[in-house]
Amino acid sequence: MQEGGDVMNKSKEQIPAAVPQAKQAGETHPRWAWVDPEIWTERMLTALEKGVKGGKWFSLIDKVFSYSNLCRGFQKVKQNGGSTGTDKQSISEVESHLEFEMKKLSKELQDGTYQPRPIRRHYIPKPGTKEMRPLGIPCVRDRAVQTVVRQVIEPIFEIGFAEQSYGFRPGRSCKDALRRVDTLLRQGYHWVVDIDLKSYFDTIPHAELMSLIGQQISDGRMLELINSFLKQGIMEGLKVWEPEGGVPQGAVVSPVLSNIYLNPLDHLMAKSGWEMVRYADDGVILCKTQEEAFQSLQILQDWLNKAKLILHPEKTRIVDATKPGGFDFLGYHFERGWKKPRKKSLGKFKDNIRKETRRNNGNSLRSIIENLNPIIRGWFGYFKHSLKWIFPELDGWIRRRLRSILRKRRKGKGISKGIDHQRWPNRFFQEMGLFSLKNAYIEACQS
Repeated sequence: MQEGGDVMNKSKEQIPAAVPQAKQAGETHPRWAWVDPEIWTERMLTALEKGVKGGKWFSLIDKVFSYSNLCRGFQKVKQNGGSTGTDKQSISEVESHLEFEMKKLSKELQDGTYQPRPIRRHYIPKPGTKEMRPLGIPCVRDRAVQTVVRQVIEPIFEIGFAEQSYGFRPGRSCKDALRRVDTLLRQGYHWVVDIDLKSYFDTIPHAELMSLIGQQISDGRMLELINSFLKQGIMEGLKVWEPEGGVPQGAVVSPVLSNIYLNPLDHLMAKSGWEMVRYADDGVILCKTQEEAFQSLQILQDWLNKAKLILHPEKTRIVDATKPGGFDFLGYHFERGWKKPRKKSLGKFKDNIRKETRRNNGNSLRSIIENLNPIIRGWFGYFKHSLKWIFPELDGWIRRRLRSILRKRRKGKGISKGIDHQRWPNRFFQEMGLFSLKNAYIEACQS
């Protein structure tokens, strides 16, 4: 009988005193240092590496209904934060009677009476568009259960995930995917299939997804639990409806489920010899000729048709990255050997700066700069590999907005201009501690 699990945190979580501590796993399996050692023992990791009998894992549900595992799952939920679900219970409210809640959950999971509560539908704007992106916010108790489920099943599938998949995987990030694209472009793979899956998270077919999960897991109760998250009701306003397909964006278990469904595509493209780089539902195929790009797109289209997924007809295209136009990927725009923030990324950054630099801002300049610096520094951390002229331009734009605030306080009208640059020179803002993108870029290049 085999068991399983996951936790992407490298440090131990603070857990209730009643929860026993276990020996740190990963001592003989360093590649699995990210898993939860309370779930994935050394014996289980060895079985994971060598392969289990019959290729399937059994008896996993006991790891989910474990009281100690549920308590640690809650601690992960607390660490990640988030708002309330449809039951209106906040993280702090659940924590105030944590032992009761986790023991109740444990019993429900053990005797088969557990049912996830409806998800609260919430919409957020898509950057650069008038469209809204739907998110699903599960209740805190359900997020705790999903956290443990993810901890249990993720290593089982992670070991078989393809190399070119980078999204929502331990030890991988957007930057790794961007580096791979950079490398391929330098190697002459400049014909790019820019992939856009239409409403991917909302259209994953449940039956086909569960079939893929069933190829690795034979614990019927675990499969029923995962399926209950797929069928979980969604509350919009006062109405609750059951989705016919998809995984809710915002649910803890959704990222690993979305990767499971696209994993066969990753392996198919690799076996066919195509260089695909994928981050969740965002991906590109890089080829050396236009003919190869069309061939890879046809293979992609054929697989998606069978998988009941749809390519966006307008956003999916083939481009020559050496010509004007280029393509966008993970926030960057690639074109003719250089890259910069794409328009939506730049627009979102400027919107965040505008919120802190309205001319009627009543805070002191020093306080405004203290609020600005984390925004600017964080943005630079991701986009520091852009064209160098981007940074002094943005520095100047930010200083101009700050000068406009100071100008208004002197009863001046309009935006900063003329003598304002002499009254408050660049050095003035530097002495006030304003983070400089240009200086940060120079330091990054030197290091």
